[in-house]
Amino acid sequence: MGYAIFHDVHISAAPKALYDAVSLPWQLIHWWPLKCEGVPSVGSMYNFFFTAEYDWFGKVTKADEAKAFHIKMTKADTDWNPTSFGFDLLEQDNGTLLQFWHKDWPECNAHFKRSSYCWALLLKGLKDYVENGIVVPFEQRS
Repeated sequence: MGYAIFHDVHISAAPKALYDAVSLPWQLIHWWPLKCEGVPSVGSMYNFFFTAEYDWFGKVTKADEAKAFHIKMTKADTDWNPTSFGFDLLEQDNGTLLQFWHKDWPECNAHFKRSSYCWALLLKGLKDYVENGIVVPFEQRS
């Protein structure tokens, strides 16, 4: 059993709008990677490009429109390779509860701790993007 990161974030948007923001490459680039390619369907490969050194790949393991989107990393940093992350969406009266998780980390090391912190910042960027159309330039994202 590995370590896991969990973050719950309420976002004032419909589940479909949030699903699109976490699954469509042209929207992912507004809050996470510099470039992204992939199709939100089970078995599809995603390319998350941050820099030439951080050119990562993951496979879609769940793509349930407006409900859940999960990725199993296939090529990344050593610590990230065994991990999976996901966005589970629960509709609420005034928006959507995003239940984010990133599990199967091999160690609770500095990289794990930094990634947890970075995910929190990135999810704040996702919230700002979906709710208000704010795009933080890639160079300013953690």
